[in-house]
Parts: sequence; C-alpha cells; structure tokens
Amino acid sequence: MTPAIDRGLTGRQPKAVQSALAILEAVARAGAGVTAKEVAEDVGLPPATAYRLLNLLVGEEYLVRLPDLHGFALGRKVAGLTGSPGPAQLSTAVREVIGELRQQVRFGVHLVLYSGPVLRCADVDPDHPLLSTAEVERHLHATAVGKLLLAEQPDWRDVVPPRRLVQFTERTVTRPADLDAELRAVADRGTAVQAGQLHEGVSCAAVPVRTPAGVLVAAIAVTGPGQDEATAAARAGHAIAFADRLGPLLG
Repeated sequence: MTPAIDRGLTGRQPKAVQSALAILEAVARAGAGVTAKEVAEDVGLPPATAYRLLNLLVGEEYLVRLPDLHGFALGRKVAGLTGSPGPAQLSTAVREVIGELRQQVRFGVHLVLYSGPVLRCADVDPDHPLLSTAEVERHLHATAVGKLLLAEQPDWRDVVPPRRLVQFTERTVTRPADLDAELRAVADRGTAVQAGQLHEGVSCAAVPVRTPAGVLVAAIAVTGPGQDEATAAARAGHAIAFADRLGPLLG
C-alpha cells in the first residue's frame, strides 16, 4: 500500500481557514441575529465569499441559522470547543433570590450574566417575557443591561463599533457622543436605565451584581411598560438589595 503523502495546506487553503475563523469571531462579537451582510462588512470579505463560508460553518454545526432565517448564531460545536455549558446553570440559591424579587414586584424581573464583553439572558421572567432575547443580547447600546456592561469597558467602541449603533425607535441613542454621555451617567449613578430605546413603550432598569471583589458578573433587569426614564429608574430601587445578595452567590 502506498503511504499517504501529507502535502500540508496549499494554495488558498490557509486564507480560507483564516476567513472562516474571522467569521466565527465576528458572529461571537455581534451576537445572535447577525446577518450575512453584516458579517461580510465586519471581516472585509466579498458577500458571496462570506455567505459561502457561513453556509459551510452552518453545515458543520459551528454556526446555526436562526429560525426566522434573519441571521446566524454560534452553534453547538463552538460551545464544545470552549467548554461552554450551553444554557446557564444557576444554583437553587440564585433562583430563589430572583423568585423572591418576582413575588414582590409587578414587573418583569430577569437575570443577565456577563462574560467579558458578552451578556447572556440567563433567567427570563416567564410571566413577563422579553420581546426579544436575541436583541437584548446583541444590541448593547439600546438596552439597560447593555449600557451597564459598556460603561465598564475602557472604550465601548472596542465592543460595539459606532457603525453598529442601530436605530430602533426615535429614542435610540445612535450618536457616539450621546452614548459617551449616557455611559458616564451610568458610571456615576451605578445603575442603567432606558425607556423606549429598543422597543416603543417598554422601559428597563439594570442593577449590577458584583462579586465581593467588585467585579461585574451579572445584572438584574426590571422591565415594564412606559417611556419615562424616571419611572424606570425608580424600579431599580426594588432590586438593589437582591443584587447585593446575588453577588457572593455568583462570584
């Protein structure tokens, strides 16, 4: 039997591998729902090339196409590579704290976890579900939990390039200078609010959950109807004590 000859990577193969990895990184940065056009622009590939590689990665289960066919998200094989457990595994103690807060308020109470510059909706209130979990996780500039995370960054532009400041409503902050001002206010106040920036008529307050060492690891989001930031900010008061209890449990 003639032994197989390993000629290594040849021709355009190294470039194709680099492009595929760049696409995976782009989807991870953008979050669930990123479109083929957005990926192509992010990595600097011709749309046809990006679309071909996206389909290849979907076929190999490194990416998945969302059910509404409007975008892509990371697939199960990426979770396997990183050791990610998939759905958040929250302790009974954490769920009890969130459940206690839900019993005391008439608004939606959600728990969001942070990992570096990425957020994940770990426990969505079943009685007051979010209109779109994917949009909350992806469009950080238009959500209270996203603003809380961006305010922690040395430069939010490293996480959300200005070209991705998408406008959803008339209230959405899309000018970098305006977002700078909002994030300074978040840092000074310690909590974040938004009213009608992602969805008309829906407001949210985000209260940080920090470890005993002060590291931001999660947030409690309190959502409800209204486009008044003062009303949204008032809701934050209900969650502060509960956030303090969660810190040691999540740290």
